Amino acid sequence: MTESPTEPFEHAEHAKHVAHSGDDFLSLVSVVIAVLAVVAATVGSLETMETAKAFAEKNAAVLLQSKASDAWAYYQAKSVKLNLYTLFGEQTGAKPEYAEKARRYEGEQKDIEKQARDYEHKSHEALEASEAHEHRHHILTVAVTLLHIAIAIATISIIVRGHRWPFHGALLLGFAGVAGAIFAFI
Repeated sequence: MTESPTEPFEHAEHAKHVAHSGDDFLSLVSVVIAVLAVVAATVGSLETMETAKAFAEKNAAVLLQSKASDAWAYYQAKSVKLNLYTLFGEQTGAKPEYAEKARRYEGEQKDIEKQARDYEHKSHEALEASEAHEHRHHILTVAVTLLHIAIAIATISIIVRGHRWPFHGALLLGFAGVAGAIFAFI
């Protein structure tokens, strides 16, 4: 959710107008609106950061999987050479240089296999991290939406000149939004 950078100033301006009215309840509502606006902006920023982290981890997972695929292709190339030198060694009366090259390729294959499995493991970890950030992003989206609704409903208390039910509803929604934001990181 993109917010205007001047939105907190607008809420502060409304609060200043209400403060001049002399009604303590309306002043309280104005202060709560300003606090909710700051909290909503903070949660919105956290939501954006989680989105960026989810994309970064997903990109890392794809890159690591690509490296794993390359390593497996290299492994197979070494396997073909190993089989050829083993076959040449058997066909030509077991020349020592063929057996030596076959052992070398077999050793290289083991190193390449270890590296490919390591890339696959890291790719899986990055994918899991991406999913965790994405899940957190969804929770924060709901939390910031609740906070925005709370601000709108609290504003209704000012418009209807002191009716308390919208303010109490706004407080409940505000607490739910804050609780959701906290829950996202637990």
